Amino acid sequence: MTTKRQQTAGWLMVIPAILILGSVFIYPIARAFWLSLFTENLGTQLEPVFSGLTNYSRLLGDGRFWQTLQNTTVFTVASVSLELLLGMAIALILNQSFRGRGIVRTIAIIPWALPTAVMGLAWAWIFNDQYGVVNDILQRLGAIDTGINWLGDPNLAMLALVIADVWKTTPFISIILLAGLQSISRDLYEAHSLDGANAWQSFWQITLPLLMPQILIALLFRFAQAFGIFDLVQVMTGGGPAGATETVSIYIYATVMRYLDFGYGAALIVVTFLLLIFVVAITSLLFPKTE
Repeated sequence: MTTKRQQTAGWLMVIPAILILGSVFIYPIARAFWLSLFTENLGTQLEPVFSGLTNYSRLLGDGRFWQTLQNTTVFTVASVSLELLLGMAIALILNQSFRGRGIVRTIAIIPWALPTAVMGLAWAWIFNDQYGVVNDILQRLGAIDTGINWLGDPNLAMLALVIADVWKTTPFISIILLAGLQSISRDLYEAHSLDGANAWQSFWQITLPLLMPQILIALLFRFAQAFGIFDLVQVMTGGGPAGATETVSIYIYATVMRYLDFGYGAALIVVTFLLLIFVVAITSLLFPKTE
């Protein structure tokens, strides 16, 4: 039984964490919601004027916001799906015993350790239509005659961003899944093989079910990061061409920092935050649980 003294001691240890969480998370969101109820832009000489839900009604008819939301959703679903598949494959390989495994594991996490802005600049060079490595390889293979304008084509720019993001963050997922794989007892696989199961059956019946908590953690982390992507897009395309790769974060940045429309920018932040929380909550509820 937990005594009252133990409960008090527990709360005393938790309170500092709650205060820190409130100062860096709850307060900014509450402040953004309060600011979203005001009109504060160049038209009001940057003076806040209470306008109620005007910013939210404006958002409903903002075609640019819905387009950026669509772009963000496409980028998030495509990149996270590929990262999960590749991360699982890499984790399974790194979980095997082979000579030099430690070195391979170290090399595998290098892309994730690199600064995103630096990596984004490198990928912008790789996809450059004049001197990019991708076009050079395709031309040498005879696949194309002239260089493809990857970052200038609305249909290809998003693909280039997804490829760059997958290369960058797949190691993050593989590390989380590798930790989960190492927690699974080898005895389970040995007993399963004695029952006549092959490697594929062991994966579906042992590995995947026991790895569900780590998969959920990886998905939630990566979904939140991908949905809020800014630096990679800003460096590689700036949201172009013609808004084809403009994400919600890029739009919010432009609204607040370029147009100085603080009230509407706050409304964009609140709605995006609520959408993110909703999707994360639904994913957590629907994702299969393991006891």
